[in-house]
Amino acid sequence: MDATPQIVAYQPSHRDALLDLSIRAWEPVFPLLETDVPGFVYESFYPRGWRERQYDDLAQTLDGEPQQIDVALVAEEPAGWVCTRLHPEDRMGEVYVLAVDPRFQRQGVGNALLEYSFERIRRAGMNMVMVETGDDRGHAPARSAYESAGFERWPVARYFKDLNQ
Repeated sequence: MDATPQIVAYQPSHRDALLDLSIRAWEPVFPLLETDVPGFVYESFYPRGWRERQYDDLAQTLDGEPQQIDVALVAEEPAGWVCTRLHPEDRMGEVYVLAVDPRFQRQGVGNALLEYSFERIRRAGMNMVMVETGDDRGHAPARSAYESAGFERWPVARYFKDLNQ
């Protein structure tokens, strides 16, 4: 059953709810990520823990790019959000952040936010949209969602070397 959201422009009054739902959305992701990447990489990215890093990064996005953020409301409650960035030099838009409250996942909220982001990008005259996510087990649901939305995978290799060994 779809949760048919209303998509609205971000308001500062949404901030706390969006940060809370985002942390809950990524709760199942990070334990798997931690086991799938080298320890020195995980520790470098998350020296104070993933929750603090994610919270800080997302708060910076909400505070620094409010005009690029759209919020899905279900029964007037924030159910998810998307931050859309434009890269005119490449005629490309980017789904920079997409987060859906676990209570509303698999109910159409993420798809509605993606479609809204796509339309924002089209209106800006861009030709394509990209999104990045992890290749670890924790991000498998995100990869599946993006592939279902028609995204095609671009092969990228990112390497890390521990300089302390």
